[in-house]
Amino acid sequence: MLSSFVALALSMIYLNHSCNAKNLPSISHENNGLVANSWRLLQNSEYKKDDLFCLSTGCVKTAASLINNLDQSVDPCDDFYQFACGNFIKNTVLNDGEMSRSIMSVINDVTINQRRMIVNEPIQPDELRPFKMMKLLFKSCMDLEKIEKIGLRPMKEMLKSLGGWPLLEAENWNESNFNWMDSLNGFKEIGRNMDFLIKLKITPDLKNHTKAAINLEQASFELSHQYLVKGTNYLVVDEYYKYMVDIAVLFGADRQRATEELKESLEFEVELAKISMPLEETNDLFKMYNPMNITDLQQKFPSIPWQEFLNKLLKQFIRQDDIIIVSSPKYFSGLGALLSKTPKRVQANYMMWRSVNDAVKYLTKELRQTKSTYKKRIFSIKEVPRWKECADISFELFKIAIGSMYVRRFSNENTKNNALEMVKVIKKELYKMLLSNEWMDDETRKNAMDKAKLILENDIAYPNELLDDGKLNSYYENLEVNDQDFYTSVLNLTKFSTDYEFSKLRKPVNKSDWVRNSGLVAEPNAFYIPEENSILFTAALLKGLSFSNDLPRYMIYSSIGSIIGHEITHGFDNSGRKFDLHGNLANWWAEETNKRFLEKEQCFIRQYGNYTINEGLKVNGTLTLGENIADRGGLKLAYNAYREWVKEHGVEPRLPGLQEYTPLQMFWLSNAHLSCSKDSMTYINVIRKYDGHSPSRFRVIGSFSNIKDFSDDFKCPLGSKMNPANKCQLW
Repeated sequence: MLSSFVALALSMIYLNHSCNAKNLPSISHENNGLVANSWRLLQNSEYKKDDLFCLSTGCVKTAASLINNLDQSVDPCDDFYQFACGNFIKNTVLNDGEMSRSIMSVINDVTINQRRMIVNEPIQPDELRPFKMMKLLFKSCMDLEKIEKIGLRPMKEMLKSLGGWPLLEAENWNESNFNWMDSLNGFKEIGRNMDFLIKLKITPDLKNHTKAAINLEQASFELSHQYLVKGTNYLVVDEYYKYMVDIAVLFGADRQRATEELKESLEFEVELAKISMPLEETNDLFKMYNPMNITDLQQKFPSIPWQEFLNKLLKQFIRQDDIIIVSSPKYFSGLGALLSKTPKRVQANYMMWRSVNDAVKYLTKELRQTKSTYKKRIFSIKEVPRWKECADISFELFKIAIGSMYVRRFSNENTKNNALEMVKVIKKELYKMLLSNEWMDDETRKNAMDKAKLILENDIAYPNELLDDGKLNSYYENLEVNDQDFYTSVLNLTKFSTDYEFSKLRKPVNKSDWVRNSGLVAEPNAFYIPEENSILFTAALLKGLSFSNDLPRYMIYSSIGSIIGHEITHGFDNSGRKFDLHGNLANWWAEETNKRFLEKEQCFIRQYGNYTINEGLKVNGTLTLGENIADRGGLKLAYNAYREWVKEHGVEPRLPGLQEYTPLQMFWLSNAHLSCSKDSMTYINVIRKYDGHSPSRFRVIGSFSNIKDFSDDFKCPLGSKMNPANKCQLW
């Protein structure tokens, strides 16, 4: 036992050094005192039994990390996030340009380094062709000398082939050669992004997932919609404009001409943003679902020749029975009118600018640094090392190949099987919760139970096909990548991906298609996919959180279990509940039960909307509603599942140095620990506007204070901040 506590002290010292290297908290004198106190307590007879403590390597390291981050000067019933994470926040120093660092970002850093290892390894003569191409792409991205030597010639030739960039052609540009539809098709054919005016996708029909549908969505923007709608004089938009001009000049444009003509292009982009739906409105899925056939489309938006447009881009004749889903009728009504009044030169300058901007990260050092300076000035985003940029590009374009290698190298079947077992356990708790739910009518409850039982688990860790050499080779057989021209390889990969997506039109939708979600396995994340009624947990997430047998189950249920519960709950949040058991968009709620749901969700909106981040800045309770519901539901499901485990297996040993906390208290502490995060105000502002998740502090405070079990376990008085009299609850 003495050697175990020596190991604890040594591991804490080791953690101190390693964490400092990553700007994580160092160990305080108070925490060293906790180790000494733990030893004194062990001398007391009540702590002498070995089975009262978990002294495995995993427990010792975990205890050290938890102790290191605790702020025990804070009452857990007053602010549990500060209690669990106070020293993490206090001792973490953000690097220049770093906006956030968290416990989960450390896991992400490990995954990034694992992906780097994969793409940076020497090519072996006998390895699979997809793996060779993946490594060739990374190699060519790292060959800065060759990129500089090739320069902008390929990009300029591409622009000329599409009718030319008016800024560069000056008076020689001929507007009779320009047509926005031809340009979009040209972008697609050579492998460039084409979402500048219309986003075209092939996805399963939301109301009938056996069929693929054509989706027409509003344009994507380089700058956020909420900035653009404020107009060209708004500070951020003006900085974007200056950046546009700087890039054009580096391409050879006359600065005066670029200044004048790109101002008109920016005004055009602002007008596009003004006819677009803001982010908050895109959450109304029924409003976004507007099915039409080609005749309907032409009648509703007559200024755009839709048959010609879709025939060209999809390379198929669009038939009357083809389903076309229009997400924003307002946008397409406005687009036709805007195009008709906008000179072709302005349209061309805008589209060529967007294509150039998308390509900057693949081109010369001067262009990349210009973009990096702009991002740092406006968004405090620092320039990343070249290896990371190339590793990220390789992952973005070769996700399935990298995912396959990741699974072969870092994952194992036991972890996958353990996760599948836990999913079954958590789902049992969901069934109990639905059956005991008093605010649902019997018919809606039956529908909910049917949906819960059909939640698919095909994508836990990884699809087995990623280990099939034949399937991997077949998927990539039409792709060519070499290390001679980095940008050309990027174009080939983008075109390959678009062609694959567009080929799905009129083919039966296969929910068990292994390709569908294989690109996510090397990314530490988890998802609920409402259109499939399925949950997805990636191999990288399971690897990062660890399913180790030398950890107490309260650690595993509080981490992996709560994430599983979180994703399952998404099937019944404000968005997921709009899909039925088969993943089709449908209303399966009785009217009175639906009203009760809406009343209960208002509680969450008010609760989180009243949380103050800083200087009067509030959490967006509407934007974060789905995640807040899932946070509470996921925790409750995991907690209940762990209580059932204890009934069968008995109470577990405590952690050394944390022996004053019961296993049930440790469930809450270890869950909060995963949310510890040091965030800059820039980062907080960004996630507040665009992220569906609440800031970490309020994810913990909000969800914990809504669960009576938490306040019972910590004996929080009714009316304390973490045990309010009125609690928000759905599931």
